Amino acid sequence: MSDLEGLLVVSLEQAVAAPYASCKLADAGARVVKVERPEGDFARGYDSLVEGQSAYFVWLNRGKESVALDLKSEPDRAVLQAIIAEADVFIQNFAPGAVDRLGLGAAELCALHPRLIYCSISGYGDAGPYRDQKAYDLLVQAESGLLSINGTAEASARVGISVCDITAGLTAYAAILQSLVRRGRTGEGRHIEVSLFHAIADWMNVPYLQTRYGHKPPQRVGLRHPTIAPYGAFTCGDGKQVLLAIQNEREWARFCTDVLREPSVQTDERFATNIVRVANVEALEAAVSAVLGTMTREQAIERLSAGGIAYGRLSSLDDLVHHPQNHRITVRTDGGEIELLAPGARFAGELPVHYGPVPAIGEHTEALRREFAAPGSAEAGRKHVAAGE
Repeated sequence: MSDLEGLLVVSLEQAVAAPYASCKLADAGARVVKVERPEGDFARGYDSLVEGQSAYFVWLNRGKESVALDLKSEPDRAVLQAIIAEADVFIQNFAPGAVDRLGLGAAELCALHPRLIYCSISGYGDAGPYRDQKAYDLLVQAESGLLSINGTAEASARVGISVCDITAGLTAYAAILQSLVRRGRTGEGRHIEVSLFHAIADWMNVPYLQTRYGHKPPQRVGLRHPTIAPYGAFTCGDGKQVLLAIQNEREWARFCTDVLREPSVQTDERFATNIVRVANVEALEAAVSAVLGTMTREQAIERLSAGGIAYGRLSSLDDLVHHPQNHRITVRTDGGEIELLAPGARFAGELPVHYGPVPAIGEHTEALRREFAAPGSAEAGRKHVAAGE
């Protein structure tokens, strides 16, 4: 039996944040009904690079049932209300106020269904002066200060994945699981509010604290670290790059003796502590590069491994595709079977998780209409699902 088997999740979702949260619930065994507009979630059209389908959509929507509803239509709203009446969790990431106008607001649904866990995901939260501001991932990266610390000294750079959306989805997933545990003890549902801004702001606490209390906002330093050195990418003699991450004085001493093998570097007063190494980072990196430039990357890695020094290869996306450490899963789509990188958590000693297919637009609409249309049929459907029929 899957961990969340028997739970019904209804997600009025689009784009990334809410689909990420509901995907995690589906992976854990919940029955997830994805509510789409008749034209489908617009993330279906982000690109067509995965056998004619969107990479984002294929990643985020496995194992769900798709129902396409026109929520301006009273009969379609009634279908959705009937499904929600049987749901354990309702997720929505529409613009603030949109669900209230549809009669699907948190106050109304939580009053009707006291055990319901209702999760709202928005850009900036349900209150405050930015409540109605549009909040795409890049814009929240900017508003949250993330772009002020990401990039090089010359220019900011967008984080190359939708990090604010993903953070919000992961935050929502954790809050939903926490709320399910609480409901198991109290019998009560609750309303969860998650926003892209507040989720990523939590992750920004270190630079926030350094700025507010240390009056020293971190600068954009590319692959360097603002407060640790040596830390970053170094080019070896074969033109390939290796990343170093020296975390403490013990590692620095081993790095000097086992890797650089240059006593003059270790005794140089400019490099005696991490604080002075950061202050003299240009001279430090020149000294390190002078030694690494005499070796191939694999020769450097051999010394780093022998000395127990942390390192990494600066990998391309093609390197990631062929990375020997990858775990992979396969899901079925309209374009055929697609291989994805696996979720980060594995469960020791258990059978592999089954990942359901990615649905076509409205693939389950008629089946869900039949299941939830007649009085009593919804409950019968839930029993069949819980029994695995």
